[in-house]
Amino acid sequence: MISTTEVVHDLIQNSPLLEDGLARGIISYSALARDIRPHIEKKLMKSITRGAIVMALKRSSILLQKRSRTIQHIVKLNRLSVRSGLVEFTYNNSDTIVEKYKEVFAVAEKRKDVFCTLSQGVRETMIVIGEEIAVEVERIFKNERLIAKIENLSSIIILLSKETVNTPGVYYSILKLLAWNGISFVDVISTYSELTIIFSNNEIDKAFSLLNHYKDN
Repeated sequence: MISTTEVVHDLIQNSPLLEDGLARGIISYSALARDIRPHIEKKLMKSITRGAIVMALKRSSILLQKRSRTIQHIVKLNRLSVRSGLVEFTYNNSDTIVEKYKEVFAVAEKRKDVFCTLSQGVRETMIVIGEEIAVEVERIFKNERLIAKIENLSSIIILLSKETVNTPGVYYSILKLLAWNGISFVDVISTYSELTIIFSNNEIDKAFSLLNHYKDN
């Protein structure tokens, strides 16, 4: 049988505002319990005291605050760097596209410090490269089907600690900040200890300022 705590937990999970408020300790448990009580009683199909809901909220809040401190500790260790002058290409996958990857990386190796990253999905391949080799990439992929080309891009590269791999919510905490501050991004690329977020040039300054402030606090 489902418990009050489980219903409260599900409710919080489906509301980022509640989750953030409880993690920061700025929500009145009693007021929130009164507000969500009808929903919980309907879900459980029985009467529930406000005290029981308050206790469930407190338990959830403790877990959220602990997770938030862990995430902040990890992000606090990160270094941020910015790369500008990027172009993103997206192509349909094909039987011949894998050979083109080798050519792209061969071109990139000849250019010192050129940005080059490639991600292959089930149906599409995305390539983000420095604009100085964009013409060569277009030449290499000229016989492939181009889905999209996006220019005037920059990236923020976040160096994460190795703890990130086993810490739930690290990426969410970063992307949530961007969403709540009205900052859109084009793509997200991750490796074992790096998170790279691609932005249009008109968003990069706001994004860097926001993430840098979060890192240092």
